[in-house]
Amino acid sequence: MTDNTPVGLHPIETASRDEISTLQLQRLQWSLSHAYRNVAQYRKKFDEAGVHPNDLKQLSDLAKFPLTDKRDLRDNYPYGMFAVPMDEVVRIHASSGTTGKPTVVGYTQKDIDMWSDLMARSIHAAGGRRDDIVLVSYGYGLFTGGLGAHYGAERLGAAVIPIGGGQTEKQVQLILDFEPTIIMVTPSYMLVIAEEMARQGVDPRTCSLKLGMHGAEPWTNAMRAEIETVFDCDAVDLYGLSEVLGPGVACECVETKDGLTIWEDHFYPEVIDPISGAPLPDGDLGELVFTSLSKQAMPMVRYRTRDLTRLLPGTARSMRRMAKVTGRSDDMLIIRGVNVFPSQIEELILKHPELTPVYQLHLAKDGPMDKLDVYAEVRTELLDKVGRLGMENLGKTLKHNIKSYVGVSCDVHVVEEGKVERTLIGKAKRVVDNRQK
Repeated sequence: MTDNTPVGLHPIETASRDEISTLQLQRLQWSLSHAYRNVAQYRKKFDEAGVHPNDLKQLSDLAKFPLTDKRDLRDNYPYGMFAVPMDEVVRIHASSGTTGKPTVVGYTQKDIDMWSDLMARSIHAAGGRRDDIVLVSYGYGLFTGGLGAHYGAERLGAAVIPIGGGQTEKQVQLILDFEPTIIMVTPSYMLVIAEEMARQGVDPRTCSLKLGMHGAEPWTNAMRAEIETVFDCDAVDLYGLSEVLGPGVACECVETKDGLTIWEDHFYPEVIDPISGAPLPDGDLGELVFTSLSKQAMPMVRYRTRDLTRLLPGTARSMRRMAKVTGRSDDMLIIRGVNVFPSQIEELILKHPELTPVYQLHLAKDGPMDKLDVYAEVRTELLDKVGRLGMENLGKTLKHNIKSYVGVSCDVHVVEEGKVERTLIGKAKRVVDNRQK
């Protein structure tokens, strides 16, 4: 729908699998043809692979087509992946480009309408309604989070407070004064807001927030439990990435909170082996790949997200779910030959109620060997009870558990709350890797 009417449960959300698959095949045939006709990079890659859009007779045929990754986008910077002339593009977003050229994405008006619809659908699935007040604390600008959430909340019919990221004291002031019922923000920054409330003598459980929609970084169910306990609210996972659309590609349903429902009428998901690129069956852990089914300005064909997850059958909706992202194939740390994901260590830290969810992993070279230091914090209100000896014992326990469950040796430093670097805007910085230095 693109007529600005308030969003409820869309019929496709409860359609049969046969109906969903039929729609996907029709849209996939269009999307592949659209990309082949209008984007030189896709035409070149398809031809080199010996495939043509007409070869797609059934959904499984998509595996014959080549994968796309960030290198394709960067090699065609800025507009080489666009499939429409610039006079049809109404919006341009881009990644931060901290590791090279930014990845640039474009939208036609129809793309913007579709994005707004899917974000509204996501907020509705998470429990939001038109009488809610939504505080958008994702960053605005080239980052897709702020405007994606903003347009979706407005499409739903809710009132929007567009504060953006940062300004933590002001975030708290607006929560207390404007009484929003929904906040859209990264999970790590949600806990920074809780810390600021505590500093001001405010109990987060007494504030107006009833729902947090958290995305833009991997987070565990242990962190969900922490947020829900601290704020007495529902914490729901939201997924998206700018190359595919922005936030709103998938979202958890509040009634189940058992993984993110993928809006399969607009995105076809696959999971592949991150090394070989071979497709994996539903249920197996691998790298998530998306093909857009309805994007005009910048179609994506088998885009490698680098996010590690599983595809699961639908529950609250007919569409398939993706399990919580456990990490990224390109964020995996190799420490003395051991594959380590920060989320593995986060889970071990959050098993200790004395510790905050804020942590950092510091990597350096000790001669020819890798050295890992883990920094975790004791909650201020428990500091006297834990004491220095207790902090040392917590460190020893964590060190033992990380060695036992993750398989890597490390030194653990348990410090006072506030000593570990906070994120003031955007995604948490969990890893400081100084090995190259």
